[in-house]
Amino acid sequence: MDRLTQYREIVQKLLREYAEISSPDSEVETQIVFDTERDHYQLMNVGWKNQRRVYGCFLHIDIKDGKIWLQHNGTEYEVAEELANLGIPKQNIVIGFHSPFKRQFTDYAVS
Repeated sequence: MDRLTQYREIVQKLLREYAEISSPDSEVETQIVFDTERDHYQLMNVGWKNQRRVYGCFLHIDIKDGKIWLQHNGTEYEVAEELANLGIPKQNIVIGFHSPFKRQFTDYAVS
């Protein structure tokens, strides 16, 4: 199996697992959004809570140039660490929501 296929499978598996544990509120649906042609993967909350609209992406991962880009992590979990534990080398994980300057001080890829 090539690296891109492996990364896609790992990202999709992880997001499916998070979708199972996300919202305990029956009026808020967790939606899994996979764009496998362009390698964009997201988890969204959609619904209503206390007569207020709930809508937004809480986890966004892209695969770009052979690397995993964690674009947004609105969870309480260390998603990058979990990706590394699932077999993706830290040098192939970019914390995209950190500035390029800040990335150099992490164990992960700069770009």
